[in-house]
Amino acid sequence: MTTQELIDLRTCIMEGRNRDALAIIDELDAMSKKDTLFKIDSYLTVVLIHLIKNQVEGRLTNSWAASIRASIRKIKGLNLKENKISYYIKEEEWDEILEEAIEFAIRDASTEVKNGAYSSFQLKEMVDKTSVFTTAKSFLA
Repeated sequence: MTTQELIDLRTCIMEGRNRDALAIIDELDAMSKKDTLFKIDSYLTVVLIHLIKNQVEGRLTNSWAASIRASIRKIKGLNLKENKISYYIKEEEWDEILEEAIEFAIRDASTEVKNGAYSSFQLKEMVDKTSVFTTAKSFLA
């Protein structure tokens, strides 16, 4: 929320332009949701990168495990709406979100797996997405 938006909102309220004020509030709400979803996606990508590395390299370092735990904690906190009873991303929506995020995660992981030994195309063929998704969803539950 910018200072200008607050000024505009205050002006609309003081002038009795309730519809304009509500339009500003709706816009701010949409911006807030978009920002929250962007942050969730960023943390989810981190989780997927580590799960991909774990699957392909057959190992899990302490730092990867700590990063996964921290990212899952952040995702859960961000995903829970202010009312503490509803979520930005519902359980049945995770498959679609994971499907979108995995492509970026594979691309990013290709520079890290075995010190960049595989291209993103090679890595994509090696990764069992179903297994990665199952693990990710179990952490997100």
